[in-house]
Amino acid sequence: MEFDYLIVGAGFAGMTFAERVANLFGQTSLIVEKRGHLGGNAYDRYDEHAVLIHQYGPHYFRTNSPKIKQYLSRFTEWHPVNYRILSFSDKKYWNFPINLNTFEQLVGRPSTSKEMESWLESRRENIPSPKNSEEVIISQVGWELYDKFFKGYTLKQWKRHPRDLDASVCGRIPIRTNRDDRYLREDFQALPKAGYTRLFENMLGACGNKVNVLLNTDYADVLGSVHFHQLIYTGPIDSFYEYRFGELPYRSLRFEPQSFTPEKLVERRAISGKEGFWQPAMQVNYPNDEDFTRIVEIKHATGQNCSNTTIVREYPEEYLPGKEPFYPIPSLESAKIYSQYKALAEKDARKVHFIGRLATYRYYNMDQVVGMALEKAAQLPKKQC
Repeated sequence: MEFDYLIVGAGFAGMTFAERVANLFGQTSLIVEKRGHLGGNAYDRYDEHAVLIHQYGPHYFRTNSPKIKQYLSRFTEWHPVNYRILSFSDKKYWNFPINLNTFEQLVGRPSTSKEMESWLESRRENIPSPKNSEEVIISQVGWELYDKFFKGYTLKQWKRHPRDLDASVCGRIPIRTNRDDRYLREDFQALPKAGYTRLFENMLGACGNKVNVLLNTDYADVLGSVHFHQLIYTGPIDSFYEYRFGELPYRSLRFEPQSFTPEKLVERRAISGKEGFWQPAMQVNYPNDEDFTRIVEIKHATGQNCSNTTIVREYPEEYLPGKEPFYPIPSLESAKIYSQYKALAEKDARKVHFIGRLATYRYYNMDQVVGMALEKAAQLPKKQC
């Protein structure tokens, strides 16, 4: 068969692109996915205890873009969520991200935004233009809160000192002096009402016969047998170019789920604060003493009415052959390597197009990846037609 596009990867980037060129321009795509499912890392499923879980770690959808919300709303209804997380340090749960509630826990009494701002001002380091993640935090909250909430977590997550990571890594986390304890800043925060997998199935269904999907397939295995005009690549860019300039650094993850029946949850009621849950929030960070970085109980966010629950402990790991590359590592070293691959990609831009977090080596959110794919889909067909 002949296709307009061969698309490598069935995550948000590949699926969005395929749907758009199918329905805007009537163009055909073959999506090749090495895993056995749609959705990439956003894939979710019901586990053996009937709990809806996010297979590859929590995916908290949010956006400030009406265009992206409107686009995805064609394929899903939404379950609004204010994503709430806590941090477990010094044997207690702390409000996080840092806000006035956190400050009151620290001083042990009621306080005000004015007092908190004054306290922070007395502890901040004067760094007008932070150059790394350590500087971006200590310039906002000083050393005490940096050590309590950020340093250990970052060392575990990235296996790099915060001073060796781009300021954007820790800069993603808000610091507030009011009582806003939402994890994220964006105006629209929600999860697909029936799950991410259903969203992707609906996207594929909307394409009719314009899109074919091959699961459990490496795209290299079909190159000699499939005819296509252009390639859309969403995987690691260094792998695509056979590591010509060396390997880009990534971080991988290991997930350890643990499920609980209602009977086993009875003793957790005093900790979780409500029946049917193991912990008091959707996500609890463990910045200091444990090997894992966080425990996620996504049932808090999905709103699923289920008497069982499942928690997932998340362990950062080295990216090695056979593991998934979850996070590009934003550092000066990696930026230098990536710049060489980017130059190659620009030379190949007439026949190969790179979309997504791994393909562009950027720590993008899901809505940003969707936006990239929408923009690329709107551009390319005009060049071909």
